[in-house]
Amino acid sequence: MQKRKQDAGVTLLEVLVVVAIIAMVATLATPRLMEGFGRAKSNAAVVAIENVKVAVQLYRLDTGGLPTQADGLGALLTAPAAVENWQGPYLDEEDLQDPWGREWIYRQPGETDPFDLFSYGNDGQLGGTNEDSDISI
Repeated sequence: MQKRKQDAGVTLLEVLVVVAIIAMVATLATPRLMEGFGRAKSNAAVVAIENVKVAVQLYRLDTGGLPTQADGLGALLTAPAAVENWQGPYLDEEDLQDPWGREWIYRQPGETDPFDLFSYGNDGQLGGTNEDSDISI
């Protein structure tokens, strides 16, 4: 039996085996990792929508009313013309978008509350499950 030299490199077969093992691990881990990213954005949306809700409530305390449907959430950044006692801005501009880069949907008056605030989630469509589910207060 011949001894291998100390300075001999790895064979092509050894490289292929390592690449195959890495590919199998990546194949098994990728779906779980992607699911975690989607869940993280949904969790971030819950926190972000609560921040916007607090900003709307601060606006209400300062001005005595909610932003109108026409003014929308932009009233949290710049004072509407007919509003007195505006003490804003109540949010930063990037806070007016959900984690998927779409504007929060604001309705005033709301269907059951003084205002509705929501996002259609990852898919931008009404309904859905997991990260595609709607986020609302």
